[in-house]
Amino acid sequence: MTRTLIHGGVVFDGTGAAPFPADVVVEGDTIVDVGVGLDGDVAVDATGHTLLPGFFDCHVHVMFSGVDYLKGLARPFSLPFYESVHNLRATLECGITSVRDAGGADLGVKEAVRRGLVAGPRMQISVNALSQTGGHGDGWMPCGSSVKLFPAHPGRPSGICDGPDEARKKTREMLRAGADVLKIMTSGGVLSPRDDPRHGHFRDAEVAVMVEEATAAGKYVMSHAQAADGIKVALRNGVRSVEHGIYLDDEGVELLLERGAWLVPTMLAPQMVLRIAADGGGLLPEVIEKAQMVVGQHTAAVERAIAAGVRIAMGTDSGVGPHGDNLDEFRLLIKAGMTPAGALHTGTGSAAELLGVSDTLGTVTPGKKADLVLVEGDALAHAGAKGALKEAIRGVWLDGARVVERTGAAR
Repeated sequence: MTRTLIHGGVVFDGTGAAPFPADVVVEGDTIVDVGVGLDGDVAVDATGHTLLPGFFDCHVHVMFSGVDYLKGLARPFSLPFYESVHNLRATLECGITSVRDAGGADLGVKEAVRRGLVAGPRMQISVNALSQTGGHGDGWMPCGSSVKLFPAHPGRPSGICDGPDEARKKTREMLRAGADVLKIMTSGGVLSPRDDPRHGHFRDAEVAVMVEEATAAGKYVMSHAQAADGIKVALRNGVRSVEHGIYLDDEGVELLLERGAWLVPTMLAPQMVLRIAADGGGLLPEVIEKAQMVVGQHTAAVERAIAAGVRIAMGTDSGVGPHGDNLDEFRLLIKAGMTPAGALHTGTGSAAELLGVSDTLGTVTPGKKADLVLVEGDALAHAGAKGALKEAIRGVWLDGARVVERTGAAR
């Protein structure tokens, strides 16, 4: 089997260690050696570059291409499936080799990537989110129509449920449809005009049965949770990750630490909504008002979590805004108080642990899958500057195969 030697560079290995000079040898789809003075059959000169694990984005929507209610009403039902092909490729080209789709992608989309019909990162999918009536996933409008971000179809069941019995059945339906992770909504949100992100949704008994059923199937639960009460009902009942966490308070921080759960901040999300509004996108006034209301609070909550040592994994909510700008989440985490190395760890080793794949992914260590990103210059310095990390990417490997090669790449 051919041994590919990537030599002469600095390795950020995703374990939490500082970057260090090293060569990396890949055989097939696996990293087989990391050290100095190694040899191989094919050489890639990485002098002046940083080699990192493939990045993770733990909160994307590959079936969205920017939220615009007016365009959505005029869009053919099948168009998002074709748009996802572009979105998946754009995600891969910015060095993200693993994603967790937080709603929208069904089993067919995941299978298309797995079979190599479509270029894209490894996927975990949630299929559709579980929401209470009147919650963040309920598209009811005052005119009597329903405008849902994730309309139901045979491969994507409706997630609306009320009470423990309905919650149990909907959990089983989502798992039957192929969900790798159960996504639930324990608060209102920004993009749903008829609820409030400060209000908690679902009661303890409902969340408990969702977690019980997911656990019985060997899966875990992620929760859209912006309200303080919504964060706490999720954590009390065993949810593995809190998404957004906008109104996270001190009690919520303590629960995150006590339960060893993750926060996936998606700091880009409200900024993407405000950008769409500034560009004249078709957003309802209520949505714009909520985005303006939460953006400062969101930053303060993430700062609080970082200062307390909460486990954080990188996620962006890409799909709300453009795919391909995902790496700017690192910059926002750094502004909120993380070191550059800490920020990059949220998208490598920490994210792999959250997704339950740390035995095969997330670090540049022997025995792991060869998902790698080659960055020209100092990746830690690039992480804090808008767009700089993406622009510096010179190569991306997925399962040992080079899937992105840019001008100026190491030779």
